[in-house]
Amino acid sequence: MQIYNTQTRRKEEFVPIEPGKVSIYACGPTVYNYFHIGNARPFIVFDTLRRYFEHKGYEVKFVQNFTDIDDKMIRRANEEGITVKELGERFIKEYYHDADALGIERATVNPKATEHIPEIIALIQKLEAKGLAYACENGDVYYNTQAFAGYGKLSGQNLDDLESGARIDIDPNKRHPMDFALWKAQKPGEPAWESPWGMGRPGWHIECSAMSMKYLGETIDIHCGGKDLVFPHHENEVAQSEGATGKPFVHYWMHNGFINVDNQKMSKSLGNFFTVRDIAKEFDLEAVRMFMLSAHYRSPINFSREMIEQAKASLDRLYNAHDNYAFLLANAKDGELGAQETELMEKVKACREGFDTAMDDDMNTANAIGQIFELVRMANAALNADSPKAAVKAVLDTMDELCGVLGILRRNTDEKDDKVEALLEARAAARAAKNWAESDRLRDEIIALGYVLKDTKQGQQISKAI
Repeated sequence: MQIYNTQTRRKEEFVPIEPGKVSIYACGPTVYNYFHIGNARPFIVFDTLRRYFEHKGYEVKFVQNFTDIDDKMIRRANEEGITVKELGERFIKEYYHDADALGIERATVNPKATEHIPEIIALIQKLEAKGLAYACENGDVYYNTQAFAGYGKLSGQNLDDLESGARIDIDPNKRHPMDFALWKAQKPGEPAWESPWGMGRPGWHIECSAMSMKYLGETIDIHCGGKDLVFPHHENEVAQSEGATGKPFVHYWMHNGFINVDNQKMSKSLGNFFTVRDIAKEFDLEAVRMFMLSAHYRSPINFSREMIEQAKASLDRLYNAHDNYAFLLANAKDGELGAQETELMEKVKACREGFDTAMDDDMNTANAIGQIFELVRMANAALNADSPKAAVKAVLDTMDELCGVLGILRRNTDEKDDKVEALLEARAAARAAKNWAESDRLRDEIIALGYVLKDTKQGQQISKAI
């Protein structure tokens, strides 16, 4: 598998640290609000990465953190008159609600910053002992960027370039403008923990280094997140981690491209800022996942209602095809494969190989989806009511396998409630008695309940309307 490595700016062959195993750290949400559509892209993309490695037979340890202490959280908790802990617990629960709807699998570990204060303090002390961190009289602790020779290597800039191009918070306690906070002294009304430098709380960047090391070791296979995190967040993680251990922190850095909304940068001031919860009021979130995977993860992508409608239409085609194959399989008979079915089996194999080839090319999900539609096109042309069971099963199993890697086609369209089952039985009886008026009436009643009904020579074929 080839992965584009942000640090080297080229595609590289993926070679795991430990054969058969993959360690992945993905930056998670700051839990002070519902996550927005821009956050959803890395969550979906790197969930798909994890699924694909598992599809290839790897044992994956996937860590995604929750930032549950920062300035935004403190501000909102104070506004609502609740504790930061209560706010964090509420929005962690809301994160899982929306992530589940997007088909995002639970991480192996979802560590919280506030539950790793001892590890964070120990890491800061290690940096301090190496001259890479310094404490100020007020209790703040900063990372000494001038003391780390490799600072800027992830973003591809040197310290002077970064300084000239950055918006820098003026702080007289800093030795250099690019130094960043590892520990923040407590201010009135803020939650705080005891430390060698007095009561305070961790800076944002240090939590990821500490938690990545705890759960994945000092060097990991893949670290991923949005392109906006390359600098300063991930750059600072590199400095902290490699400064502390003297070892490479990450072998492969992966970053997804930005999202625009209606061809404009997403921002609250433009009124085009949408949370996933907002989108869910209008669209099934599976269509959002399909949309996100329809472009290469490193490319910028434009979010619009029209694009989501197109993604929904694509999903509808796949669901309809899947329902048709499932119906054919339920009624198929064992039989020898003819020339047409033998040819189809070879094409199915080629589609599976084409899917893997696309995903092996820096996770090209757009081309991988194209292979699934090619599978559907060929199957629709080759399968019919007389097709032997083995051919139908090969198509359906392959479709399930490949769609499972992408996290789509998750709904169970075979579920029917008791009322619909009773209507189907009554309609079958009406048709057997040639009572066509009653058959039509029952058909309309079934459709009104949200189902699609087809009459075939094998019987009534029903699926949930999408």
